[in-house]
Amino acid sequence: MGLLDTLAGEASRALAGAGGNSHPGLMDAITGLIRDNGGGLQGLIAKLQQGGLADAVASWVGTGHNLPISADQLQSVLGNAQVQAIAQKLGLSTDDVAQKLASLLPQAIDHLTPDGHVPSGNIVEQGLAFLQGMARKG
Repeated sequence: MGLLDTLAGEASRALAGAGGNSHPGLMDAITGLIRDNGGGLQGLIAKLQQGGLADAVASWVGTGHNLPISADQLQSVLGNAQVQAIAQKLGLSTDDVAQKLASLLPQAIDHLTPDGHVPSGNIVEQGLAFLQGMARKG
């Protein structure tokens, strides 16, 4: 249960408003990004790497300090349409969503990769389901 415990703690802190990023739908948006970008977590990581964020992503997956990314960088990689769709669903501005996701996505990927590598298969799905459940409780 170590991974799920870690995810629970981080989700609770993130949803408690760390850095002003609290919104009931943000964790759902992050899990949606992971599920919908082809190939799950590995697919999202590949998309971010191909979009020029390889060093930042490597820091999130690794066990050291997480490098930040800007809202503009994230929006550039994900595309305006995807960020706008999330913003519309959450009732927030596109800029707010991009900023909040740029802050929370590194944390989420960091905690989904606690051993410094991307786990495969069912454990990622279990972690995503757990994050969504924590988001709904918050």
